[in-house]
Amino acid sequence: MDYKLIDNTEAKQYEYHIDGVIAKIEYIKAKDKIYLTHTEVPKELEGKGVASSLVKQVLEDIETKGLTLVPMCPFVAAYIKRHPEWKKLVLKGINIA
Repeated sequence: MDYKLIDNTEAKQYEYHIDGVIAKIEYIKAKDKIYLTHTEVPKELEGKGVASSLVKQVLEDIETKGLTLVPMCPFVAAYIKRHPEWKKLVLKGINIA
């Protein structure tokens, strides 16, 4: 499923608005780096691949913007581990275990 990614810069989070609820990835931007700190998907959206879709679109946006990723959120780190092609965005020296 394709959802529309919203970069809510005021709230410092990427969002999907689905059926009246919001799935989000919170971030901190510092110069050319972006720290993905927390992924949250409402209970009613769990098990539908929403979080994985959200991470994928966020990574695509980060790549487009030429930012360096610091994945502090365990879910994002796990996604990158499963999709190693995204390791190219990760700050050098950070190990995705």
